[in-house]
Amino acid sequence: MVNLKNIQTEIDASFLYGILARHEEDENVASVFRQMSEIEHGHALAFMAKHEMDISKLPAPSARAKILNWIGKIFGYDYILGVMLDTEKSISSSVVSARNKYKATGSVSDTAHVAILKNILDNNTKVAGSTFTRFEKRHRSVGGNALRAAVLGGNDGLVSNFSLVMGIAGAAIGQKETLLTGLAGLLAGALSMALGEWISVKSSQELSENQMQLEMDELETNPAGEEVEIALIYQAKGIPQDQAKKMAREMMSDKDNAMTFLTKEELGINTEDLKGSAMEAAVTSFVLFSVGAIIPVVPFFFLSGTTAIVASAVFSAVGLFLIGSAITLFTGRSVWYSGVRQVIFGLAAAAITFGIGKLIGVSVAG
Repeated sequence: MVNLKNIQTEIDASFLYGILARHEEDENVASVFRQMSEIEHGHALAFMAKHEMDISKLPAPSARAKILNWIGKIFGYDYILGVMLDTEKSISSSVVSARNKYKATGSVSDTAHVAILKNILDNNTKVAGSTFTRFEKRHRSVGGNALRAAVLGGNDGLVSNFSLVMGIAGAAIGQKETLLTGLAGLLAGALSMALGEWISVKSSQELSENQMQLEMDELETNPAGEEVEIALIYQAKGIPQDQAKKMAREMMSDKDNAMTFLTKEELGINTEDLKGSAMEAAVTSFVLFSVGAIIPVVPFFFLSGTTAIVASAVFSAVGLFLIGSAITLFTGRSVWYSGVRQVIFGLAAAAITFGIGKLIGVSVAG
């Protein structure tokens, strides 16, 4: 049986890599994207040929791919890059892995992206290491991670506050009390998320800065030992011992370069991460949570009783479906499958708290 989903996945990947190639200013990077696009397109044709399908009827890009293109036009094409890197793994990691395997065995596997990287290595295409570092930085700062944070932040706010509101509504406490509880839940949840994000970012930065300072002290007090460490790192990458020692000596001639190298290779720290604002992360988290949390509360501003409860459930169900649909941007699953699944889980959680609230309300009233 023909797996049409596989064919569509290849078509979408080819389409999106083609978009990235057209909007990439660095020609070396654009070349990589074009090769990826061609490989994915070739896979789609191969699938169709294998199953004796009419190649002239190659499917068009899906709605998901077109939405990602639309997002790229509005927010920048780094968002598309982020999603692609999430689903395909980061280009930088693939390059390192492919290069090491290529040097060690003289061959690499025939998967699409490794085949492209093999082509880059075989034909000496000059794709600088700094380019892939830039990819990695952009991936962490924007793209898929930013979109995912927006979706999951809204989901957390909606599900948690919807459940809270339904629990209070089930106890039949009253419109004003339910509204007040919903707003309090929104504020408390958003503040908790914001504080947690601030602490997380700040703690990570402080830990990295402390490790970097220690490394700098070691570099100043024991340069010979650090030179040995650099040589060992190079050897671990498959570089012969004599060449590794020579490269280490050259590296140590510039302490700043040596520090940058050790920070990345020994500590695993990307200095770009230290530039992120903890306050910005906290505010973003607060806003995203609040956007989702306000949805189940809105009906209680204008309605009361059963009407408000039903309206809140309808509003929340629509919000849950939209969030589930947005998740398909990362997973590639069916919009209906993800959307309906999200609605079912959200309504189930709310129904449980509503039932508990009902029991508590009857118990208190009795």
